[in-house]
Amino acid sequence: MSVNVNRSVSDQFYRYKMPRLIAKVEGKGNGIKTVIVNMVDVAKALNRPPTYPTKFFGCELGAQTQFDAKNDRYIVNGSHEANKLQDMLDGFIRKFVLCSECDNPETDLHVNAKKQTIGSSCKACGNRGMLDTRHKLCTFILKNPPESDSSCVKEKKEKEKKNRKKDKENGSGSGEAGNHNDIDAPDVVDGEEDDDDWAEETTEEAQRRRMEEISDHAKNLTLSEDLEKTLEERVNIFYNFVKQKKESGAIDSADKEILAEAERLDVRAMGPLILSELLFDENIRDQIKKFKRHFLRFCHNDKKAQKYLLGGFECLVKLHQSQLLPRVPIILKALYDADLLEEDVILMWAEKVSKKYVSKELAKEIHAKAAPFVKWLKEAEEEEDDENVEVVYSSSARELKVETVKPEKAEEDDDLDIDAI
Repeated sequence: MSVNVNRSVSDQFYRYKMPRLIAKVEGKGNGIKTVIVNMVDVAKALNRPPTYPTKFFGCELGAQTQFDAKNDRYIVNGSHEANKLQDMLDGFIRKFVLCSECDNPETDLHVNAKKQTIGSSCKACGNRGMLDTRHKLCTFILKNPPESDSSCVKEKKEKEKKNRKKDKENGSGSGEAGNHNDIDAPDVVDGEEDDDDWAEETTEEAQRRRMEEISDHAKNLTLSEDLEKTLEERVNIFYNFVKQKKESGAIDSADKEILAEAERLDVRAMGPLILSELLFDENIRDQIKKFKRHFLRFCHNDKKAQKYLLGGFECLVKLHQSQLLPRVPIILKALYDADLLEEDVILMWAEKVSKKYVSKELAKEIHAKAAPFVKWLKEAEEEEDDENVEVVYSSSARELKVETVKPEKAEEDDDLDIDAI
């Protein structure tokens, strides 16, 4: 019985199928082992060597594995049920088979042993990327790349043998001596394993695609080296990336790209600090609305990122002190209403004055200005159901006033009136 390669897809007409995994337990006591009977067929459907999923099972289960390619026996030590291994195979497929962009299993792995990197290219959508090499299986793949796998070599040799036989049958039947010379020369060329790929297409378009593939792969290798740099260097790379997007006018629609770059450089939590410096100025209230989506990608359910956002806010007040210092509570309220700051993060920030981003004197001033808003946050939690809190900003007084008012309508008991800000 066959199942979908991507079992999260329930479509019965899904074109990518694989055999359901068959496991057979052999032996007793300490010698008990599980033989995956149809591993060769499963691996063929996934376009991966059968040693990869078998070794993956060993890594996940903490068990030793054995490979007997001649007899097609792939073994995991211990007793394991087929259903358990099938579920585990889904994890292998997600990590090492499916395309990260289109979720199709039409991917090839490219191993660079010198750089210790594993690239992936999708034949369906053309997406190219690098695999996360932290999984234990990646060490095995780097030592045993797909091209060097015995079953793959065997299959390639059989294919070459069939091609030679077909070419010989298509040739002329007379003049064996003359034909012998014609056949001998290609035999030497066919001995090179890689020539089979390059001989498929020799058009200009094919050559251009191959050059692009080499360029993209080299680019990915360069990007992976960025993770080896110091935190300061990675932050500077991210800063320049966002700055370039802003200067080119592409910043408005680049929120996903910015998040992806921060994740690639492993500086996601610090993203709001950099974005605050580049996207905010004295008109921060309008800019919060404009770039809300950019900040939400970092700050949503991430308290560490929210703390960095507060740090960026303090730095911004320092740069535009005369304009922003009197408006501190209003700006904090805007960040809170935009869901960029959570209540407990603000209250935790208000408890301690820090000189991490600005001088202690300025930090004290900022906290003093924020006190009315912090007080409102604390009191809002304690308000009874028949009361509501209205935040009133007086342009003449330039400060927040906290007022307790009776609600006009019963259904609006829990609403906060922020229109007066």
